[in-house]
Amino acid sequence: MSDQREPESQTAPGVPLEGSNRPPAPGLISHGPADPSQQIEVTVVLRRRAALPAQPGSEPITREDLAANYGASDADVLLATETFTRLGAEVLEADPASRRLRLAGTVGQLGGIFGASLEEATSTAPDGAPVQHRHRTGDLRIPADLVGIVTAVLGLDDRPQARAQFRAIPLAAATTSYSPPDLGKIYSFPTGTDGTGQTVAILELGGGFARTDLDTYFAGLGLSTPTVAAVGIDGASNRPGQEPQGADGEVLLDIEVVGALAPKASIVVYFAPNTDAGFLDALAAASHASPTPSAISISWGQSEDAWTAQARTALDQALADAAALGVTVTAAAGDRGSADGATDGKNHADFPASSRHALACGGTRLEADPATGSIASETVWNDGPNSATGGGYSDIFPVPAWQSALPPHAAHPRPKPPHAPSGRGVPDVSAVADPQTGYRVRVDGADMVIGGTSAVAPLWAALIARLAQATNRRFGLAQPLLYSLKGGFRDITTGNNGAYHAGPGWDPCTGLGSPEGAALLGAITSGH
Repeated sequence: MSDQREPESQTAPGVPLEGSNRPPAPGLISHGPADPSQQIEVTVVLRRRAALPAQPGSEPITREDLAANYGASDADVLLATETFTRLGAEVLEADPASRRLRLAGTVGQLGGIFGASLEEATSTAPDGAPVQHRHRTGDLRIPADLVGIVTAVLGLDDRPQARAQFRAIPLAAATTSYSPPDLGKIYSFPTGTDGTGQTVAILELGGGFARTDLDTYFAGLGLSTPTVAAVGIDGASNRPGQEPQGADGEVLLDIEVVGALAPKASIVVYFAPNTDAGFLDALAAASHASPTPSAISISWGQSEDAWTAQARTALDQALADAAALGVTVTAAAGDRGSADGATDGKNHADFPASSRHALACGGTRLEADPATGSIASETVWNDGPNSATGGGYSDIFPVPAWQSALPPHAAHPRPKPPHAPSGRGVPDVSAVADPQTGYRVRVDGADMVIGGTSAVAPLWAALIARLAQATNRRFGLAQPLLYSLKGGFRDITTGNNGAYHAGPGWDPCTGLGSPEGAALLGAITSGH
C-alpha cells in the first residue's frame, strides 16, 4: 500500500470552498479519527461552461447539447483530473454533461487534499435513529488551481442526509383507505392512457423490493406486474427485507403507486446511499439516462437548513438539468407541518421540494367514494405537528416568475410567521397524504396503509407520465404551464399545516390543489 502522506507542498490545503461549511451532526458522539487507510469515494462538482437559461425552452434539449453548452468544459475537466491525480486521488469517472468527477482514495489522501479532519462518529439521523458514519465540521479547502472551477465536494462526511416522507399504519387502523386505482378514478386520471411508451424513475436512499411482493400486490389489483428495473449507485443496491418498517415501506409504496396508476410505463428504481453525494449521483444518473424519463419521483428530503449550501446548490443545478432535458421531477413537500420538524420556533420548507426546478407535492385528507369516484371532502392533512403536510416559503430560493402573480403572502399565515415569507412557495400541487385516509400497499409480505407526501410524489409522477403519453410531449419544468391554466385542479380551501391556512387559489398548504386529471389534460391541450 502506498504511503498515505503526501509531501507538504502537495497536501497543504489551499483555498476555502464556498458553501462547504458543515456544523456538527445532531446528537454527535465522536469515536476518534477515521482510519487513514480506509478507502472512500467522493463526488466533485465542477462549474458550468455557461449558465442555463432562467426558463427552459418549450422543447427539451439533448444530453449532448447539455454537455456541449452547459456542462463542464474540457479544459476544466482536464485540469481537475490532472490536479487530483497528481495529489494522489484516483479519478474513477468524469462526466462533463453532469459536471461530476468521482474520486477514490484513502481517508488520509482525500482528507489531506480537501483539508478535512475525518472522524468516526455516531449521531442522530434525520429519521431520529442513531447512526454511525464519517464526520467532519467546518470548511473544506481546494487546491488554488481549482478555485472557481470546483463548486462542491460531497461524500467525505457520509452522515444520512434525508428522511423518507411517509407514515405507515396497520391496515386495520386506517379510518379509510384507497388502492391506487381507486385514486386514479377519484382524481379522474385521463382515460385511454396507461403510461405506454413512458419511463418513470424513482430515487431511493435505502431499502429494497422483492418481486414476490410486487407479483402478489398487482395480482390483487387485477393488474400485470409492471416492468421494474433496479440500478445501483455509489455501491448501493436493491436490498429488501432489511427495513420492513422503514425504507422498504418507501420503496414499495413508490413502485406500487406508479405501477398501479401508470401500469404500462417502465419503472427504473435508483438505489443510492443516503448521503448528499448519493442523492446527487442518483438524480444525475436518472435524469441523464436513456431513454429520458418523463418523470422522476423523489420521496426523500430534509429541512433546507440541514443541507450544506454546496449540496443544495449542486442538487438544485441537477434539477435544473433534469428540467432542461424534459424531465419533470416530483418531490414530497414534507410530513412535519410548516416547521418541517425543526425545533427552533421558525417555519422551514423541505428540500429538494423547495427547489424552483422540482414540482413540490403537498398532502390532503380525502373522504371519497371509490365506487363512484365522488369526493365528499378534501382538506389539508394535519394530524398534529409531526404528522401534517409540509408547506411554506423557501429561505433560499427566490420567488420564481411563475409564482409572481400569486395572492399576497399575508393572506395565508396563521399565526403570523416569525419572519415575513419572501421566497419560492411550497407546494405546487397536492393529493391525499393523511395515513388515516391513505394508500393500501404491500411491504415485505404484509398489507398496510401508508400516507405522507411521499405517496403524492409518485402519484403525480404517474399522472405526468400519462399526460406525456396523451400529448406526445415531455413537460420538463411543468410549473409555468400548470400555474397558467384556468382549470384542472380541485382547490383545497379548508385546514392548515401549522403556521399557514388554506385559502382560495394557491396556498402554502396544498398549492394549486389536487388533480382533476381529465380536466387537466383538457386545459393543457386547449392551452388554457
